[in-house]
Formats: sequence, structure tokens, C-alpha cells
Amino acid sequence: MKEGKTNKILIAIIILLVLAIGGVVGFKFVKGDEYHGVFLRSGDLYFGKLVRFPSYGLKSVYFVQSNPQNKETPLSIERLANVFWGPEDFLKINKNEIIWTAKLGKESDVLRLIKTNPNLTQQLPQQEKPSDE
Repeated sequence: MKEGKTNKILIAIIILLVLAIGGVVGFKFVKGDEYHGVFLRSGDLYFGKLVRFPSYGLKSVYFVQSNPQNKETPLSIERLANVFWGPEDFLKINKNEIIWTAKLGKESDVLRLIKTNPNLTQQLPQQEKPSDE
């Protein structure tokens, strides 16, 4: 009788350990605080936090917008959630359409822009304060 009780306790401990390890590993896959660039077969380039579960895709999504008429800045970065038709801030991606992905480095200009102005609202230039002379 005692042996059966010990086996049940061991099985319960093993199940709890497996669930805990699975939770930690799963959390690392789902959390993804790092921004990545994802280039698709269509030629579209997206930036965002890579999500692998339950669906492969990006959250906090930004994309490169071409502005051929503007010679000074022919490319700009736009936030997907800000487009006129109001999509959710998640882009599900078919893995077969991905050509490459790359983690954005800490010194990336794109990452700096996203961190300082996450909604990509237009920022007015700072006016200089008059100096006291």
C-alpha cells in the first residue's frame, strides 16, 4: 500500500516538473521582447516582436513604406496599427513566405526610433531656449 502512494507522489512531482520546465520554455517563445526584422518573398519588410506560439508572426508591428516622390526621405517606417483600416497590432506570417529574419541590434536606428516614439507620431523640433547672456 505504501509503495503505491510513493509512486503516485513521484508521478505527481514529475508532472509538476515537466509543466514548470514547459512553462519556462514556452514563456521564452511567447514573450519575445526583442525586435526583429522579417523580410518576406513579396519584398515587404516588417519589424516587430517575434511570436512563435500559438501562431507565428509579429506583434508591435512596423513596416517600411516607400515614398518615391520624396527625394529626401524615400523610405519611412509606419506602425501597422496606425493605418486607416485599423488592424490589430499582430501580423500572422506564413513561415514559407519568410526569406530571412534578423534580431535588431541594441544600436539600431530603427530600434531607437521605435523605443523613443512607439506610436510614430510626428515629433515637432525642439525650440532652443534663449540663453541668459
